[in-house]
Amino acid sequence: MIKRILLAIILLALSAYFVVAITLLNKPSDTEVCTSVILTVNDSVRAGFINSKEIERILKQFKLYPVNKKIKEINTREIEEKLQENPFIKKAQCYRSATGKICVEVSQRLPILRIHANNGESCYMDAQGHNMSSGNALYTAHLPVVTGHVTSQYVKTNLLQFGQFIQDDEFWDSMIEQINITEDGSVEIVPRVGDHIVFLGKPELLEEKLERLRIFYEKGLNKIGWNKYTRINLEFSNQIICTKK
Repeated sequence: MIKRILLAIILLALSAYFVVAITLLNKPSDTEVCTSVILTVNDSVRAGFINSKEIERILKQFKLYPVNKKIKEINTREIEEKLQENPFIKKAQCYRSATGKICVEVSQRLPILRIHANNGESCYMDAQGHNMSSGNALYTAHLPVVTGHVTSQYVKTNLLQFGQFIQDDEFWDSMIEQINITEDGSVEIVPRVGDHIVFLGKPELLEEKLERLRIFYEKGLNKIGWNKYTRINLEFSNQIICTKK
């Protein structure tokens, strides 16, 4: 019994020693200085609104760039909060690595639509309805452009699911160039192939209407030609009305 108690005491003491040792090793000294920063931007293949140079520029602008600062004086929380103020950054994490380097990891917002409205509004919008000013973008994303009598609120209410559907579908993602909103709030699309406008009507059952259009493309236009009609109307579920040139 006594041996077991002694063994337990020894194990407890060793555990406490290792905890203290690890804490002391990881705790920066008063004079330790940050010599390098590891900047990581996730989703760089899918989007390029933010890069490491832009992150460095933001941190230097607000005097938060860690290099040449004492480790104990670096406020990782403040760095995260400042980066997350950028409309193209969804999440930012800043931490000290096991080797003593400061790491900054950023996740981008991924837009699904670009808005270019008659009222002058111009921005990107992601699947969560977050607006990103197109004027601050480092590059122009190849996304369907929403034009006409449209507002951000209209897009959030009526087109987010539709925009995600288009992006997730390889055919429609490559096919749809423009989504136009008419004065009465109806939806038109402008395809990249063919010389016609597709009228979808009110913003409801849009995915279903596109599936009907896909069948019409495959079984109709592929045989008679893509430039035969100027307008294809899929507003009603039981018919497709085509206007010849």
